[in-house]
Amino acid sequence: MTKVRRREMKKQGDENDLAHRVLKDIKASKDLGLLRCVQCGMCASTCPAARHSDYDPREVTKRVLDNDETILEDKEIWKCFYCYNCHSICPVGNSVCEINQILRQMAIEQDNGKREVNSFISFADSYIEKGLGIIPKEYHGQLSKDYGKHWNRLQDNLKEVRDDLGLESMYLLPEAEEEIGQTLKAIGFTKRTQEIKDVEKK
Repeated sequence: MTKVRRREMKKQGDENDLAHRVLKDIKASKDLGLLRCVQCGMCASTCPAARHSDYDPREVTKRVLDNDETILEDKEIWKCFYCYNCHSICPVGNSVCEINQILRQMAIEQDNGKREVNSFISFADSYIEKGLGIIPKEYHGQLSKDYGKHWNRLQDNLKEVRDDLGLESMYLLPEAEEEIGQTLKAIGFTKRTQEIKDVEKK
């Protein structure tokens, strides 16, 4: 009996293992071919993250199938670009992109995952404060270095540029901001953002 077949039988017998928890997740496609993976390596052959780092999508799938819970603490799951190359080439319909999204969410339930997303928390703050995604001011310095005087000129004259183009304000009306704020609070977004901030204080 092959190792893949033994693993397949094991998975069929344990509905609470990591693979089945991934498959039951709301973000998993109904036809996600996780249990059909034969470790052919096609995903790794087209993966840009694998090309430029030690990330290996085939290894991610293997560890999930082997019920290796330590993957939730591994930084490898944060190297996926979500380009879906693996999904497009897999002969059995597996998608390591989807698997990584689900594993990341599981890791966020643990403190180590919260730390991984903490650097993006200012984007969450902009949703809470303004009701829309804007580039936080803390990134403006780097963007100025990357794009130079053109970036600075646009930022300095953004309102005038928008007025010249006949565009309305890019910001929401106060009542719309309040409504989005209430929605974010109701769905747990505001609480989750605070939990991520609290982890960094520990």
